[in-house]
Amino acid sequence: MRQLTNGNVYRVIGLFISVFVLVVSFLCSMKYGFLPISWQDIIGAFKNYDNTDMDQVVVQTSRLPRALIAATVGASLALAGAILQAVTRNAMASPSILGINAGASVAVVFAITILNVRDMNVLTWVSFGGAAVASGCVYVLGSLGRESLSPLKIILAGAAMTALFSSATQGMLVLNENGLQDVMFWLAGSVGGRSMESLLPVLPYLCIGWIGAILMSRQWNVLLMGEESAKGLGQHIISVKIIAALLVVLLAGSAVAVSGPIGLVGIIVPHIARKVVGQDYRWLIPYSALFGAILLLLADVAARFILFPIEVPVGLMTAAIGAPFFIYLARKGMVKR
Repeated sequence: MRQLTNGNVYRVIGLFISVFVLVVSFLCSMKYGFLPISWQDIIGAFKNYDNTDMDQVVVQTSRLPRALIAATVGASLALAGAILQAVTRNAMASPSILGINAGASVAVVFAITILNVRDMNVLTWVSFGGAAVASGCVYVLGSLGRESLSPLKIILAGAAMTALFSSATQGMLVLNENGLQDVMFWLAGSVGGRSMESLLPVLPYLCIGWIGAILMSRQWNVLLMGEESAKGLGQHIISVKIIAALLVVLLAGSAVAVSGPIGLVGIIVPHIARKVVGQDYRWLIPYSALFGAILLLLADVAARFILFPIEVPVGLMTAAIGAPFFIYLARKGMVKR
């Protein structure tokens, strides 16, 4: 009992340290970029806002929304990945690997390029629908055959659906070139050029996803023991999986609607969090949210300077980080039959 208490104390201290790093990352996101801004102007933008001061206007209208979107999207994708890894008991599961991001993306691109939809509220629900369809397709495809759903089959099903949705997206862009540049930049995954009007419509759904992930943390722990053990402990497996699917759709669908498909955050962050706090989802969920927000904030800051003065979409940065990590997991044999 003493060791458990000491372990929890260290985890609480780790949470405070993570919050501090998150605040520092957030401030760096507002300060650094094509136009460097002084700390005095950042403070002034909140304390004594002057709409004639260009630096303060940039902070309020560009840097602040960008930092908020990066933090919320990073946290949401990390939580979606952590939930998927618990439900599937697959260390490589994430919204991008299982085709959920791709499904949401193809639905949004269809709405923008074919139906000419621009309303963020409508696009959010379109993104939810695409994510839900992708989730259902992956589950059905992975369940085909004599054997039951396995980690390897669900990864292969996710790869197949990702390829299909990506092809459909490219086909629509070829047939309709109107607004191609904007859509292509969005498809690369970016938090730049977004305003609070992009974030506010999806914020209630993100909050539901965050709260649901925390409240269900004990159920995620039980699922890790295996379905037979979970049933023996009185857990209703079907209900838990349905709730998990809804939470993932809310988290991943909202993130894609705001920033486009930013890949591999959901696979990287939960593994980093496990190295810090272990498998207990009561701690893994908050740590994953904090680490996801920090990762995307820092990746976005780095993306501003890789090809300075040209900004690289943050999705390319996360792909550059996540691809070697994905290969590392595969080589360790994380995907099992």
